[in-house]
Amino acid sequence: MLFRGKRILVTGATGLIGSNLLERLLREGATLRATLHRREPAVKNPLVDYMKGDLTRAEDCRRAVEGMHYVYLCAANSSGAAMISATPMIHVTPNILINTQMLEAAYEAGVEKFIWLGSTVAYPMSDKPMKEDQLLTGDPFHKYFFAGWAKRFTEILCQMYGEKLAKPMTTIVLRPTNVYGPGDDFELATSHVIPALIRKTVERWDPMEIWGDGSEVRDAIYVDDMVEAMVLAAAKLDRYAAINIGLGRGYSVRDLLKIILELDGYEDARISFDTTKPTMIPLRLVDTSKAESLLAFRARTDIREGLRRTLEWYRRSRNLPQATPK
Repeated sequence: MLFRGKRILVTGATGLIGSNLLERLLREGATLRATLHRREPAVKNPLVDYMKGDLTRAEDCRRAVEGMHYVYLCAANSSGAAMISATPMIHVTPNILINTQMLEAAYEAGVEKFIWLGSTVAYPMSDKPMKEDQLLTGDPFHKYFFAGWAKRFTEILCQMYGEKLAKPMTTIVLRPTNVYGPGDDFELATSHVIPALIRKTVERWDPMEIWGDGSEVRDAIYVDDMVEAMVLAAAKLDRYAAINIGLGRGYSVRDLLKIILELDGYEDARISFDTTKPTMIPLRLVDTSKAESLLAFRARTDIREGLRRTLEWYRRSRNLPQATPK
């Protein structure tokens, strides 16, 4: 057990990554505290010390980190393309408050390691896989300008705490690509592309309405692989680092839709591409070689297997029979 005897805080414990991370850390023997805000726990286990709080408030941040060895900051204000387009500041103010106050509280409490989830939205536009040192080579893609600069600001703060202070705190920045899997957000107003496609497929939308023309390319990593990278980062690193975490290859929205329709037996679906709806960056790929060299990490779950597991979980969560592919 990697973390026996370690007291670990997981914030954002009701979300996709936080809830799956909790389950993994329980298996690794950690003593766990987890923060809740508006939603109820996804992982119901008496070994988890749940704390209700609002991490935009400094006093709640201090209460959350007290006595902890490691902190995983998974809490964030996030949403889908429509909300980002309509209210671009939605990802700036609350997230800056959460990130800055959690870093300060963790440092003052003597936390040993602080693992924060950045994002590939902070990278500038490129048609090639982005390496970690290319983060500041240009502005973020214009639709990510607000969220991208907020992420960059927090990365600089992590570097300050991790490298620039006389007594640094180990800070680790992981920049995940699109994370998906069981426990994802399937609400159409706030979900990302994969859960939205899965829900529309399971509900047998006719026609299948797809935002954009389907050509946008994304790297998507299954949540179990993301959690593995997070565990390895805390176990192996003792100094500041920023690392891309992804599958290492891209798929277009059309590719993803084709696989989902095949897996769920809805291959005769009529598809309608709506180019008037909000879309995001046309292409986003990342270089994952640093994760391999520093963490010995490589994603194990290919896209088809990850989508199959997610589809099956979503049907079970809605008490629906499993699909039979044709």
